[in-house]
Amino acid sequence: MKKTFFILIAFAVAVCGIPPSAHSGTVDVITINDPITPVVAEYIIKNVSQSEREQAACIIIQMDTPGGLDLAMRDIIKKIMSSEIPVVVYVSPSGARAASAGALITLSAHIAAMAPGTNIGAAHPVNLGGGDMGKEMAEKVENDAAAYVESIAVKKKRNKEWAIKAVRESVSISEEEALKSNVIDIISPNLRSLVNDINGRKVEMEDGVITLQTDGLVINHKKMGFRENVLKALANPNIAYILFLIGLAGLYFELSNPGAIFPGVLGGLSLILAFYSMQTLSANYAGVLLILLGAVLFIIEIKVVSYGLLSVGGIIAITLGSLLLFQSPVPYLRVSLSVMIPSIILISLFFVAVVGLVVTSHKRKPSTGMEGLVSMVGEAKSDIAGKGKVFVHGEYWNAKSDVPIPKGSEIRVKRVDGMVLVVDKID
Repeated sequence: MKKTFFILIAFAVAVCGIPPSAHSGTVDVITINDPITPVVAEYIIKNVSQSEREQAACIIIQMDTPGGLDLAMRDIIKKIMSSEIPVVVYVSPSGARAASAGALITLSAHIAAMAPGTNIGAAHPVNLGGGDMGKEMAEKVENDAAAYVESIAVKKKRNKEWAIKAVRESVSISEEEALKSNVIDIISPNLRSLVNDINGRKVEMEDGVITLQTDGLVINHKKMGFRENVLKALANPNIAYILFLIGLAGLYFELSNPGAIFPGVLGGLSLILAFYSMQTLSANYAGVLLILLGAVLFIIEIKVVSYGLLSVGGIIAITLGSLLLFQSPVPYLRVSLSVMIPSIILISLFFVAVVGLVVTSHKRKPSTGMEGLVSMVGEAKSDIAGKGKVFVHGEYWNAKSDVPIPKGSEIRVKRVDGMVLVVDKID
């Protein structure tokens, strides 16, 4: 009878869904030390999904970010809030921050933690393309962001008043203030301490409340693969800018020296990668067009005698385009001046050098073909009385002259008339 009773109890627990403990397994950890971009969002979403499949006890996102793109942030938050396992966002190490988009991601976590000496906040939305959005549009964007962060704070039972202030007033607070204000749940000095601190903690999931069991579990650090590292590098505006200039230089060299092949292939690949980066970073198309105009002016310099005016115009266009290319109010989405200035100098010198080489080669006397025979010295192989035979450049040619030339005389080619050499006798 007792056995039957216990079986019924166990069946009732299974059917009614009395909160179980969290899945056993490892504690997965990923590290984010970059702005929030589509590449970072894809990396986080992929690892959370993988940890779900592997039934990890939880996944910890160790984060230090200045912020990032709104759409990428929202993709991350959607994945965190719908996750089947607890997601812990840990602002670490000391000196790290969760600013702007990072603050909202921290608020959305099942457990929000910070290390000593860190800060969170400053989540006011900005126009990444630079310039003034206009009062009405700025209000719309701000109200949308405030409503969004309020909904997150309410769902996660965090301080919604502070969350709204972080958006509207760009307030930022330390980890101690964040803990007192119910913005985060835990302050932990290191990762192992955090794993111990969350052990036994109850976490509210979509399917009910679970109890984390992390005692003695292995910490599994997951690192970015080659693909993610390459795409992350491409999301850097400095890399995008350099790739764009290399692409233009490669195609320019190929057009001015047809048949080189390698510069053209390198230039094409660099431009494709640069345009991918610019799409990710919301580049200013006025800047792109100005840089392209600069390259076109250098190409025209080869065909048109402008005494350097077109080259000067090309340098000015490239400089202005570089300044406008990523016109963002946040430093991590702009091209660094320490990268921009040397790049402008080098690319300008490259274009000027190639233009100079091409112009010089056009002015140089031809050394091959029929034109290359002009001014060459040879020998008359027959008497030339109007017409005859000469030996020039290792070949026999039909020749003609306005004056008689005896056989064996030394001659010089004046010009080429079809396949006949017009020659003079050398005294």
